[in-house]
Amino acid sequence: MSAKRVMVWCGLLLSAAVLSACGSLSSYPAAPQSAASVDHRYKIGPLDTLNIVVWRNPELSSTVTVRPDGRIATPLVEDLVAAGRNPVDLAREVETVLAKYVRDPVVTVVVSGFQGNYSDQIRIVGEAARPQAVPYRQNMTVLDVMIQAGGLTDFADGNGAVLVRGSEKGKQYSVRLKDLLKRGDISANVAVLPGDIVIVPQSWF
Repeated sequence: MSAKRVMVWCGLLLSAAVLSACGSLSSYPAAPQSAASVDHRYKIGPLDTLNIVVWRNPELSSTVTVRPDGRIATPLVEDLVAAGRNPVDLAREVETVLAKYVRDPVVTVVVSGFQGNYSDQIRIVGEAARPQAVPYRQNMTVLDVMIQAGGLTDFADGNGAVLVRGSEKGKQYSVRLKDLLKRGDISANVAVLPGDIVIVPQSWF
């Protein structure tokens, strides 16, 4: 191979290294490891499954799925808004409706098949193994989110990932997912909040 060709190849390799390094750098501030948050009360979302138990009235008890429009219907209770409410508040309203037909009803609402309210979900998009939206849980971290998303693809620029914080009007932070998931650097783990979005870009090389 001629000296000129060697120099050309060296130049190309150097350019690739520089571009790859630049692709992993972020102009956003590092995401804070902890985030102040009030105690999170779960809000029912569309497609959640609700077990509605009316004490001593099994014929009025039922298991229902919240419709896409956020409403439910149970025996004697028609077209009640469930999405965006916590289970206790919903149980009290069901009691109010049933009180027209049953003396002193006692209702319990238990949620299963969690989907959560859309505004509270954490979304992981881009080069995650399984991009998806997951229900927020108290004290959830980006590690919890990435476990549910199956980690990174082989083409991910993990250290170029961005966390978009919905509760801060879309403020963007950098997160080091490669260091966290591939190198076990627990200092790269950060808290997530309801409404956060994690964006994982594709690596240039």
